[in-house]
This record gives sequence, C-alpha cells and structure tokens, in this order.
Amino acid sequence: MKKKDLEIELEKVPGFERPDPSLEQYMTPAAIAADVLFDAYAKGDIRGLKVMDLGCGTGMLSFGSWLLGAGAVVGYDVSERAVGIASAHAASIGAGITFAVSDVNDVGEGADTVVMNPPFGCQSRRADRDFLRKAMASAECVYSFHMAGTLDFVKEYVKRHDREIVYDKTYKYDIPNTFTFHSKEKHSVDIVVVNIR
Repeated sequence: MKKKDLEIELEKVPGFERPDPSLEQYMTPAAIAADVLFDAYAKGDIRGLKVMDLGCGTGMLSFGSWLLGAGAVVGYDVSERAVGIASAHAASIGAGITFAVSDVNDVGEGADTVVMNPPFGCQSRRADRDFLRKAMASAECVYSFHMAGTLDFVKEYVKRHDREIVYDKTYKYDIPNTFTFHSKEKHSVDIVVVNIR
C-alpha cells in the first residue's frame, strides 16, 4: 500500500459524534496519521506485529496499523462512545481489530509497538504522563504525539525511564472549531511525533 492510498482509506474513519473537551477528543488528521504510520511500517514496527493504540478515540491509528498489515491491533479508550464508533466501523469493513473501554492506567497487556495520540494536557494537566508511562511499560517501541513546545520535557521524561527518543518530526496541526470555547474557525498548532525506544 502506498502512503497516499493509506491516507485515502484513513479519511473514511468516522469522527467523534459529540466530542468531549475534557478528554481532548480531536481527530488525528489522516495525512499526519498516514505519514507517521508509513514511517513506522518502513522501520519494521508494524507489519506482522502486535500494535496497541492507547487513547484510540474512533480508531485512526488502529485502522492505519491494520491496513499496513499488523499481526494484531488493539485500541483502548476511556470513552464508551468513541469505542462504539470505532467498533462499528471495524465491523463494517471487516477489520480484525479489538477495541475496549479502559482507563489507560488499567491496561494490562503488552505489545510490540504502541502508537498513540494522547491528550496533550491542555484540559487536564499532566494527562500525557500517564499515557507515556503506560506506553513505555507496555512496549519496546512507542510512537507518540505531543505539543512541539513540550519536546524537551518529553525527552527528559523518557530518559528518566531509561528510554530515549531516537527520532522526532514536527507537523502543523489544524484544530477545527469544535467546542464553545474555540473563538477561531480553526487554530494551527505545532505538534511533534516522537519514536521512543
């Protein structure tokens, strides 16, 4: 599968019906998801492996991993509504993905690779730390999205857990006007995706 074909398929992933601002429920843009996952695939971190998507939302990174030939894909999210949307889409396209409702701290299984776009901690301070901690405890290889301005903190945080960031890439992320506190039609922020090993 070519990266552009992956992006086209990911455009079909349904969004949140009534996004919850406290959970920072924003869709991962298909173009960014495709770029990150295709890079992970090229590095041998997807195909034939068990991939876990923490804070999966409606499943963008889960579906991308499945499309790229992951051996098993499991997505966890605390939102029953989001998991329901993801599960229904998986059933409609025959995707062999397991979705489950769970707080990230209660996830008990491991994987070869974790892919995640966790809350950035804008609404609930330090929310991203629980995801980082669980991801590093669950897999040797982690791909994680963060606000670009927090990269130095993330580097130091993973170093304290005897890991290192071996690669990072910055993207422009256009956040649409989704919630009542949004005053602009869309707001652009810089995000960084890190590969932790």
